[in-house]
Amino acid sequence: MRSPLIYIKKMNVLVVEDERRTAELLTEFIEAKAEYLVVRVLDSVEATVNYLKKHQTQIDIIFLDIQLADGQSFRVFEQVEVTVPVIFCTAYDEFVMKALKNNGIDYILKPFKEQDIHQSLAKVQNLQQALGKTHPNIPQVAQQILTAPYPTDPPTLQRSFLVRYRDKMIPVEVTKIAFFHLDNDTVHVYGFDGEKQAIFKRLDEIEAVIDRQLFFRINRQMIVNRGAVKDIEPYFHRKMVVNLHFAIPDKAIVSRLKVTPFLEWLERPG
Repeated sequence: MRSPLIYIKKMNVLVVEDERRTAELLTEFIEAKAEYLVVRVLDSVEATVNYLKKHQTQIDIIFLDIQLADGQSFRVFEQVEVTVPVIFCTAYDEFVMKALKNNGIDYILKPFKEQDIHQSLAKVQNLQQALGKTHPNIPQVAQQILTAPYPTDPPTLQRSFLVRYRDKMIPVEVTKIAFFHLDNDTVHVYGFDGEKQAIFKRLDEIEAVIDRQLFFRINRQMIVNRGAVKDIEPYFHRKMVVNLHFAIPDKAIVSRLKVTPFLEWLERPG
């Protein structure tokens, strides 16, 4: 006698993450649980707003990166009334983590692990059972976080990185680093002194522990120090080129979606 078929109702998940590899990893971790299906991956505030206006009723959970290419994802809540649970993704902002915990919306600390994702999904299930499917406080919480002062020196900021120098590992202070550059699957640290060393970390990991008032990730291959920027000029397709104070291996091109936040970052007090 055949065993009866077991039907598992899928929970539709929207992933909003502008780092392709991070989005792929997140999708893999989510869909490792048979009852979840990632129906769409988006990479900007604009795309998320447009999608939610048309398809929010088809979504059960949103994984939302806090810092997107075209600005903070909290801007989504200014344009759309979000009524589904949101799991925020963040690098280190301690205030955000506390706010989300106190208001029943979970967060993931980057770089995340599969266990983190599954724990967040379980927490959302518990919230849905206790509060019903919608969570009315999401827009208010997002607004509180958006208007809160950004901490200038979170305790998790890294002061130095270990780099490979010949047959040794030496620490390099972050203030002496002009930029990080990904080349042929290896990240290199370029110092203001012109020295170049390999660092065995991914750019995502580095971005999660550096001071974002001092550094900005202009594209998928490069994170630059504010002090290394000489000037900027227009480039093709509404992109921009950053000219640094010394020669670099490739053109430092600011991707189109990051141009506005990059210009705002440059004008922001250091």
